[in-house]
Amino acid sequence: MLENQAGFYGIAKQLRRSEALLEAVRLADKRDAYARTLSGGMKRRLLVAKAMVHSPPILVLDEPTAGVDVELRRQLWELVTRLNDDGVTVVLTTHYLEEAEQLCDRIAIINHGECIANKPTRELVDMAREKIVAVTVDTDLSEAPHHDAFAKVEMAGPRSVEVTYDKDKLTAGQALAILQEQGLRIEDVTTREADLEDVFVQLTGSG
Repeated sequence: MLENQAGFYGIAKQLRRSEALLEAVRLADKRDAYARTLSGGMKRRLLVAKAMVHSPPILVLDEPTAGVDVELRRQLWELVTRLNDDGVTVVLTTHYLEEAEQLCDRIAIINHGECIANKPTRELVDMAREKIVAVTVDTDLSEAPHHDAFAKVEMAGPRSVEVTYDKDKLTAGQALAILQEQGLRIEDVTTREADLEDVFVQLTGSG
């Protein structure tokens, strides 16, 4: 199939890269198999190899990991990363926000047909203003603590509280100080930075 695909693009036999492409998509051991006998994941990788026979400078992948298992998704991520490292510009559409954040240098968000963001990934993630500090206290709480400086406070357990705050207005240290002022004795603390999901929700307004 790869040889035929290369022929369609007019690639001379001595310039074809079928074996190298099979190695790249981890299908070298299937070089003599019929495509119809491959698993769904293998067929997905074969399609990527077919798209690369003429060494395109730009590769468009439309949700390549939709409906595949976790292991295959990781393999496809590695393949896309290697292609990009080799100088191929990859345009990826995906509904998996983690995938976009890990793989893409730049992300555009389309909402109801309108492009509402198009920025370098780090710059886009930094748009999220909220940060979460999760604390474990030394005794059961009857209710979540309240303070005007907090955007949201949720009970994660009888002794666990998650405080969401605007990092432009408050620091983690200040949030902890407020909790201690309310008489809470803190035993453990973890924080979570904003991620692409937080930005997506903020920009689209979806709950």
